[in-house]
Amino acid sequence: MIRLLVGTVLIMDNIYFLMIVALAFLAIADLIVGVSNDAVNFLNSAIGSKAISFRTIIIVASLGIACGALFSSGLMEVARKGIFVPSEFMFSEIIIIFMAVMITDILLLDFFNTLGMPTSTTVSIVFELLGAAVAMALIKIGANDGSFSEVLNYINTIKATEIILGILLSVVIAFSVGAAVQYVSRVLLSFNFEKKANWVGAVFGGIALSAITYFIFVKGLQGSDFYTEIEPLIEGRTVLIVTFSFIIWSLLSYLVITVFKQNIYKLIIAVGTFALALAFAGNDLVNFIGVPIAAWQSYEAWVASGMPATEFAMDVLDEKVPTPTIFLLIAGLIMVLTLWFSSKAKKVVKTSIDLSSQEATQERFSPNFLSRNLVRFTLLASKYTSTVIPDSIQKKIDKQFVKPSIALSRGKTHDLPAFDLVRAAVNLMVASMLISIATSMKLPLSTTYVTFMVAMGTSLADRAWGAESAVYRVAGVLNVIGGWFFTAICAFVAAGTVAYLIDLGGGTMIAVLLLLAILLLTRNYIKHVKKTREVRAEDSLIKAESNSIHGVIEETADNISKSLKRVGKIINNTMVGLINQDLDALKKAKNMVVKLESEIEELQNDIFYFIKDLDDSYLNASKFYIDVIGSIQDVAQSSSFIANVSHKHVNNNHKVLKKKQAEELLAINHRLIKLFDQIREVFETRTFDRIFPPIMEEKQALLESVQESIQKQVERTRTEDSSPKNTTLYFSILLETKDLIMANMNILNLYYEEHQRSKELLDLDE
Repeated sequence: MIRLLVGTVLIMDNIYFLMIVALAFLAIADLIVGVSNDAVNFLNSAIGSKAISFRTIIIVASLGIACGALFSSGLMEVARKGIFVPSEFMFSEIIIIFMAVMITDILLLDFFNTLGMPTSTTVSIVFELLGAAVAMALIKIGANDGSFSEVLNYINTIKATEIILGILLSVVIAFSVGAAVQYVSRVLLSFNFEKKANWVGAVFGGIALSAITYFIFVKGLQGSDFYTEIEPLIEGRTVLIVTFSFIIWSLLSYLVITVFKQNIYKLIIAVGTFALALAFAGNDLVNFIGVPIAAWQSYEAWVASGMPATEFAMDVLDEKVPTPTIFLLIAGLIMVLTLWFSSKAKKVVKTSIDLSSQEATQERFSPNFLSRNLVRFTLLASKYTSTVIPDSIQKKIDKQFVKPSIALSRGKTHDLPAFDLVRAAVNLMVASMLISIATSMKLPLSTTYVTFMVAMGTSLADRAWGAESAVYRVAGVLNVIGGWFFTAICAFVAAGTVAYLIDLGGGTMIAVLLLLAILLLTRNYIKHVKKTREVRAEDSLIKAESNSIHGVIEETADNISKSLKRVGKIINNTMVGLINQDLDALKKAKNMVVKLESEIEELQNDIFYFIKDLDDSYLNASKFYIDVIGSIQDVAQSSSFIANVSHKHVNNNHKVLKKKQAEELLAINHRLIKLFDQIREVFETRTFDRIFPPIMEEKQALLESVQESIQKQVERTRTEDSSPKNTTLYFSILLETKDLIMANMNILNLYYEEHQRSKELLDLDE
């Protein structure tokens, strides 16, 4: 008994040590999850412009992160005293706040990563600290029968307000500055910037590189512990440093252009990527390891004091405590490894690039009321502005925004960069300047807000959002910004709730929450891997790239085979799910239909580029391709209707199908799947001679069978007591099955006719 009591006391004494260990592991996980989200901040410009290879981009960004990690020590104070007043909390309370923040943060960021949406790690950590601190303050106030207004005594309202306002203002500032700089750059350089005189590129290089180097390596250093050593050399000499920097960089840029014959814009993008990665690590590292380091330093101070955890006030966090360099180096290494191996990072980057693309892309977001009205308002404002500016000036400005036509080899349309080198350079230059200014002020500015809104501002100024895409792009931006505010609310509420649960349940609750976090992270990872495999699945439809009728037949034949294989699975899952009242099987069928229709929509969206790339001698291929895509869409729509009405029937708990109905449907389903298999074999083997007569005879027999089932149901409806819902559903499925069969026959007729025409032409040639 005594031994048990001693063991219990030891466990209670070590619970805080175990919490510190748990926080260390959470910090590692948070670094991985956070970098996956924030990679968009410094990769999108270089990747979108395709200025340098992806491998080079990652190497440059990795070096920037490694260096930036060493400069982030100064910002660690935000986690210790930026949001709450440490002296108002005891060690036992502060450790609960830190634990709640880290558990919430990792789950929240992973959720957004899984969606492929860039969110703000700064917003999440700030509002998690605020939420957990408020929750703990309310617990203390409640225990002492205090007033609710006393909660302000526990929160560093001045600094917290400064941080939150800085984050919100950064949205407007980043967008406005990005748009203004890009507009001026484009008016001066145009899209034909590479044809300008060498001195133009040299001056632009001088401005861009001097701005980047000054704001990163001078202003950025003000947020680090290294600044005190070089402060005497920098302080009060801003104009001199900027002037000499501009002259030196302009001369070097001119040498690069004239002597080494290199593209100066690519150099700017490489340096800018390094600088932005450095700024990101310097500013955002506090979001990932600031809380665990503050917890560790609190633990050290508590152990040294020898006081009970419930009586040791955390005044120590008010003091400036340097962060051990080894921690920063380890964190930097983990961030670099994540950058190299995280597939989620690439997914998040894609969202930002698509929204800022100069070319037409598959739009991910649907327009909404707000986006439509914003676009209308902008168009009206543009018309008014054009009446104020003289026509001669307006024409000169418009001329600078005319994009040159780029000759591409066949099938390479989609290899175009999302935007050009000028916009990429402006993105990097403006974003790095704004972030490093915030770092020098020790404000944990949201790098996601800044880089994303700079990219959106430059896209708008560059006229990338045209009539074809503006309403979708604006909707996408609003979705992302809405996600940021959603992050703030979720972070505040979730962290407060977790802090309350930990205070209520102690060590047991911490164990439960950590286990839940592990399970959710594992589940999201498995879902992500599964989804990635689905995208790469061999049954995914491919876009036509051939410019001859024969090539189109070959490529589309594969799509027909894949589509029918998937439609067969959809119909089979639907019939089995309907007859067995299996809602999960019906949901699976619906999801399969949605994915198939989405891929077919992508093929339809590509028709414009396919036709545009064709030579005049191959225009027949375009008509054939359009007819094929239309027929595939008819097949998908029929299977979609059958899956949806069946799911609705079961989901609404209507009566099950009668035995005769179920038997007839299963028989038709069996013959339909058999017909699909025969058609697939024709397309896989390219034996189009087999279409007539065997497959057409099977098709006719199946149609007669469906018609016979319809007639039987008519007779049953007149003579038997049947359910109106069942009857409606049964007729709907049978009628749509007829349409499904006919759509397949249309496809077969298209290929058979084209096959016969090809044979006739071949005979004539011989």
